[in-house]
Amino acid sequence: MSEHADPQPVPPASVVLVSGGSRGLGLAIVTDLVERGVRVAAFARTVTPELAKLAAEHSDRTHVDAVDVTDHAATSAFLRAAEQRLGPVDGLVNNAAVGQDSLHAHTAAEDIGRIVETNLTAPLRLTRLVVRRLLARGRRGRIVNVTSICAQRGFPGLVAYSATKGGMDAATRSLARELGGRMLVNAVAPGFFASEMSAVLGPTQLDQIVRRTPTGHLTEPAEVVPVVRMLLREQTNINGQVIVVDGAASV
Repeated sequence: MSEHADPQPVPPASVVLVSGGSRGLGLAIVTDLVERGVRVAAFARTVTPELAKLAAEHSDRTHVDAVDVTDHAATSAFLRAAEQRLGPVDGLVNNAAVGQDSLHAHTAAEDIGRIVETNLTAPLRLTRLVVRRLLARGRRGRIVNVTSICAQRGFPGLVAYSATKGGMDAATRSLARELGGRMLVNAVAPGFFASEMSAVLGPTQLDQIVRRTPTGHLTEPAEVVPVVRMLLREQTNINGQVIVVDGAASV
């Protein structure tokens, strides 16, 4: 595929697919988009009561279901059903991921495989699926990969997890070049949330992170959501970038 730039602007995404949209940051992204009138298709391994309630309140512009992101047949079927209900998907947020809580030497081989499959292989497959449909229709789109500060800094107990997020950062840059301006592809790398994903670090390490963060607190989903919204909806020339949201903890 040619890298030659296409001068036409990429329009705001009007139908957005969000993986891992049932809780935490994913649910916050879904809620923000739906409340702004965007049509949203969201899936996760389990549809939480919060996501179900949101879908019931906005049934005219939501499509949700329980889907494992590693099940390629199920994700393909979900995308087809979502497009039948909401229209062609022109925005994708790769948010689904699993964490890690073990030193690399103590991590079972099957657990490494599960982390890589969920956090790297599955989103790459989902992205390919969405991109192929967009290109076949001659449409433009926007892709936002939710990665992590772990891709840029070292943290013990998170080796496989960090590797997958670093892989997604690299894929973001390469895909942006490959698509030649037909789609805007970016990543958002949050710092640590005060959630189950950061519980693996323990209070001592979390306290150290807070102390070295100029803003004095861990990242909150509400601080990441506006960046995701901007990348999906605003007219910018941002493409192939990884935007860090961590209060300068990593500076």
